[in-house]
Amino acid sequence: MFESTRLKVRGVASRSAEGAVGDRIGSAGAPPASLGVPDPELAERPRRRRFSAEYKLGVLRQAEGCSRPGELGALLRREGLYSSNLVTWRRQRDAGALQGLAPRPRGPRTPSPEQVENEKLRRALERTQADLDTARRVIEVQGNVSALLEDLLAPKSATDTDAVPPRR
Repeated sequence: MFESTRLKVRGVASRSAEGAVGDRIGSAGAPPASLGVPDPELAERPRRRRFSAEYKLGVLRQAEGCSRPGELGALLRREGLYSSNLVTWRRQRDAGALQGLAPRPRGPRTPSPEQVENEKLRRALERTQADLDTARRVIEVQGNVSALLEDLLAPKSATDTDAVPPRR
């Protein structure tokens, strides 16, 4: 008796990957869990269903096409849906939320046309400013060369070199 109690406690504490809540450990006639056969007395944990935007819009189109009595109910039974699903999906469609659920391309976003134009203008401005700086330096150098040439080529007279203007 003590051995079976210990097995049950150990089984609850260390559930296997195939095991679920409420597994019977050591029950007579039950297949071992290692065979991969699920226990018919245990239900799998239910998973919430997810519906794509395309599916929702398709069901709404079909529901709007139902004109005879009982057709809408048959559609809902066939799809396994509730009427509240239709109400919610219609509200989402009218609010434009279903278009937002459409799959978007993966990866980095492409820049907007304004961003592309701004970048192009920024590069053009940088090139123009670099050209302007170069032109200013060329003009300055030309001015310096002109001043040096004037000094070198100017005729010097003897009086200019001997006569120093008096200081006041």
